Amino acid sequence: MINLIRNVSLLVFFNSASLWVAAQDINTLVLKAKQKIDKVNDYEASGKMKTNVTFLKVPIATVKIYFKKPNKLKVKSEKGISFIPKGAVSINMNNILGNNDYTIIDAGKEMIGNNLVRVARLLPNDDNSDVVLSTIYIDEANNLIRKAKTTTKENGTYELEMTYGRYAAYGLPDKIVFSFNTKDYKLPKGVTFDFDDGSTNNPVDKAKAKKGRAEITFSSYTINKGLPESVFL
Repeated sequence: MINLIRNVSLLVFFNSASLWVAAQDINTLVLKAKQKIDKVNDYEASGKMKTNVTFLKVPIATVKIYFKKPNKLKVKSEKGISFIPKGAVSINMNNILGNNDYTIIDAGKEMIGNNLVRVARLLPNDDNSDVVLSTIYIDEANNLIRKAKTTTKENGTYELEMTYGRYAAYGLPDKIVFSFNTKDYKLPKGVTFDFDDGSTNNPVDKAKAKKGRAEITFSSYTINKGLPESVFL
């Protein structure tokens, strides 16, 4: 009987220890990905943006993207107009990981393309946070976030997919794809586009077009050179 109790106690101990190690592992992995992103205090980037919203014909735009810690992000087209949904602009990796005020849950492993990723769910500790849940998919071999999905109270759910290359050491992607609910998409004030109504002359029901995409392919970054506050006005 004593041996049985000892064996059960050891089993419980090792199971508890295994769970603790797993929790430590996912927390450490998130921290490593964050440390890479934290190298960037600010940047100015150039790129091309393609917006795909079913009921609109939006031309490919040359854009400038500006970022400054802790959470300032601005996307401007060559004509001075941003076409990315307001909520998507405010949701970036620094916003998701920046304040450390969340509980991390290990959600296992998945494949994204040829990359094996670890999945972490981030639950905000602040009940007043606009973010309800963030899920990030981390390339464990390179400490890079390949994908992020964030659900908010006010601006719906957004997904970001990142492809890396020359600026991977800073956690900055060569390409980023936003996916968003088109019902949350609002045209910039004073801007109009042609409606794409297919083969009929009737306007498309916007409510039926549930998903939109905005792709930005970056050509260059200027990192940590200092950006004036006036850029974000």
